[in-house]
Amino acid sequence: MSRDPTPETSPNADVQHAMAVSLRGCDELLPQADWLKKLQRSQATAQPLRIKLGLDPTAPDIHLGHTVVLNKMRQLQDLGHTVIFLIGDFTSMIGDPSGRNVTRPPLTREQIEANAQTYYAQASLVLDPARTEIRYNSEWSDALGARGMIQLASRYTLARMLERDDFDKRLKSGAPISVHELLYPLMQGYDSVALKADLELGGTDQKFNLLVGRVLQAEYGQEPQCILTMPLLEGLDGVEKMSKSKGNYVGISEPANTMFAKLLSISDELMWRWYTLLSFRSEAEIARLRAEVAQGRNPKEAKLLLAHEITARFHGSAAAAAAEADFALRARGGVPDDIPALRLGGAPLAIGALLKQAGLVPSSSEAMRLIDQGGVRIDGAAIADKGLKVAAGTYVVQVGKRKFARVTLGA
Repeated sequence: MSRDPTPETSPNADVQHAMAVSLRGCDELLPQADWLKKLQRSQATAQPLRIKLGLDPTAPDIHLGHTVVLNKMRQLQDLGHTVIFLIGDFTSMIGDPSGRNVTRPPLTREQIEANAQTYYAQASLVLDPARTEIRYNSEWSDALGARGMIQLASRYTLARMLERDDFDKRLKSGAPISVHELLYPLMQGYDSVALKADLELGGTDQKFNLLVGRVLQAEYGQEPQCILTMPLLEGLDGVEKMSKSKGNYVGISEPANTMFAKLLSISDELMWRWYTLLSFRSEAEIARLRAEVAQGRNPKEAKLLLAHEITARFHGSAAAAAAEADFALRARGGVPDDIPALRLGGAPLAIGALLKQAGLVPSSSEAMRLIDQGGVRIDGAAIADKGLKVAAGTYVVQVGKRKFARVTLGA
């Protein structure tokens, strides 16, 4: 697929820039010529385009893999277009069959509402909340009713639906396909009709659903949306798609120190993939950095820049700097030379009591809070068990980034 605008249209510099922003890191932009026309029309009329991203709240937290499309939304938002963050509270009750070889169990209304509460707050760490339109697809989907659902279903053929790769594979293997799964692409497509979307974003696994939206918009007399698919981000292992179930994820609500350390753990090769899909640095800057590494610059320096940028995005610059300092300290052995040493009686001793008696926290409740946040370490290992009883012995105890004590327990 050509990544360059067609010469005969001769777009001006602003449109060329908008096209370059659209194409950066994307897998496909279809139809590219139509998107170029929309951009030109938007500039000529000073009317922003409507750009839609729908996410089903199937889990309570968002990880960096989800932010690949959110980053693209933010880039387009910064060009002045209207971005619509759509929470699929209705479609979640159906269950997206994309990439599934078995029927996805629908979520209950209670699960959906609980998950949706955190979705937009987390997405707002990437998008500009003041310029984001947030919608729920139950607004129009609930109103369809049985009659409207039948009328909608009449706009798309079963033969076309079964061309979908995951449906086709399941049909050929004899795996069941529930009728309600056939409704999912129709309902996602109808979202584009309701929102009059000019562009819909999604991962590569969403291509079929996004194309259904184009068909339905034409059926309802609207100009069909363009679609932009973004690659699926490989997780920390560099192999599998980032997923909480696979344990290879970086959650955007994880503590800054944890996030920073995870980002530094990726391979040198995966780092450049993450730069392209996650960094807000210009492509020219990334290319220059990559050339410097190829010429002998330590790749860890480039990785530190990426870890700092992403950690600062979700926790602020001060927290990112502190996380970097903490990582550097632990990389040197993790313990300052001049930490206080003290002896405490009574072993085993509850972790909260140990921290309080060592003068590292003002109260046991504060100790519990810090343990929940991953801020307590013994001999470099993070403590997660608030009921821990520490046996007799000598330990280096750390609270937060800068409080240390060498504690000896026992007689």
